[in-house]
Amino acid sequence: MADLEIRAAVADDIPAIVGMLADDPLGAQRESPDDPTPYLAALERLDADPNQHLVVAVREGHVVGTLQLSIVPGLSRRGAVRSIIEAVRIHADARGSGLGTQLIEWAIEESRRQNCQLVQLTSDNSRTDAHRFYERLGFTASHTGFKRQL
Repeated sequence: MADLEIRAAVADDIPAIVGMLADDPLGAQRESPDDPTPYLAALERLDADPNQHLVVAVREGHVVGTLQLSIVPGLSRRGAVRSIIEAVRIHADARGSGLGTQLIEWAIEESRRQNCQLVQLTSDNSRTDAHRFYERLGFTASHTGFKRQL
């Protein structure tokens, strides 16, 4: 796995990232790979915020994974800083190769570097394989999450 590079995402990575986001039953319903405009605008917002880290994993010149790490200062837990891992995706050809573990380990190390006391993530209830994966990495299902469309 020494040939893996994890780096900040750039505009040229958007088609590969959106392709991975759309490559499952949930993402297929909510992503629009044919129109990069909203994704490019989102990347500009992310790039402008030092607490947002959208990264890609690159192997042999190809984007094979991605995740977003958000650093969230807070008041609770004695003013703890936490991080939130979102949108973890691995290209279908790279699943089962250990890449997901490497990406999550990168996010945990970056969280430590950012002085976070807690790293958290959410996963859709239907993603039972992902739940087992996160539990193997030491995450515990500790809360119930809620969402509201606006």
